[in-house]
Amino acid sequence: MDIKTVGVIGAGTMGNGIAHVFAKSGYKVVLCDIEQRFLDRGFDTIKKNLEREVGKNKITADQRDAALKAIQPVTDRSALAACDFIVEAASEKLEIKTEIFKDLDRLCRPEVILSSNTSSISITKIAAITKRPDKVIGMHFFNPVPMMKLVEIIRGLATSDETYQTVKALTEKLEKTPVEVNDAPGFVSNRVLMPLINEAIYTVMEGVATPQAVDEVFKLGMAHPMGPLALADFIGLDVCLDIMRVMLDGLGDPKYRPCPLLIKMVDAGWLGKKSGRGFYTY
Repeated sequence: MDIKTVGVIGAGTMGNGIAHVFAKSGYKVVLCDIEQRFLDRGFDTIKKNLEREVGKNKITADQRDAALKAIQPVTDRSALAACDFIVEAASEKLEIKTEIFKDLDRLCRPEVILSSNTSSISITKIAAITKRPDKVIGMHFFNPVPMMKLVEIIRGLATSDETYQTVKALTEKLEKTPVEVNDAPGFVSNRVLMPLINEAIYTVMEGVATPQAVDEVFKLGMAHPMGPLALADFIGLDVCLDIMRVMLDGLGDPKYRPCPLLIKMVDAGWLGKKSGRGFYTY
């Protein structure tokens, strides 16, 4: 299938980054969110990030202008009916994603692949609520999307080889590196990363070390570019909590139990960088 127009659902941190890379790679992008203010904020972020690339001589001013012109922000989901491929990048909640995929299944042509940027939720479960489970797949980008090369491609139980090959080729056209994984809670990236972050939070809660000390150990001792607690703030503590709960529910192992301090911080609205306060103040 010839993919020319890509729909992106969600103009938040991940969605605007995904729209950015598709538009920069020559695709028309329909960027959809539920409110105009979310679209305006996302579009402003794309502008700033493209401008930064011009400043670093990674792209030309003409390429920046062409990418911005290629993006059509919409609040009406029916505009996605014209798309040849969809990436869903909404909140990490199963009920939100299932509602979106039911609607996309109704709106989009039967041959259109529906992908999700979910970082932990079952692709098999999402696919099962559609009439095209063979054409549903995970396309998990990493933040910041314009910079990070990895895309985790997750096969659901029913995902066809043709769907996988199409998404693999599409990922390579974005100058990203596709890595194939099978459907399991947290996939590979978050199955390994989130317990690390969760255990780091336990060390703070138990008074073993300060957040700064924990992060220094990982930066200087393990050559991590960012410590696990700074990374948690960057990801969003609410997102970390959601992923831990998905893994606890899906795998049933108490080792995935979220740290009580993580729960308390999310309850307090301390979500990390996006709220101005997490383990650090921004």
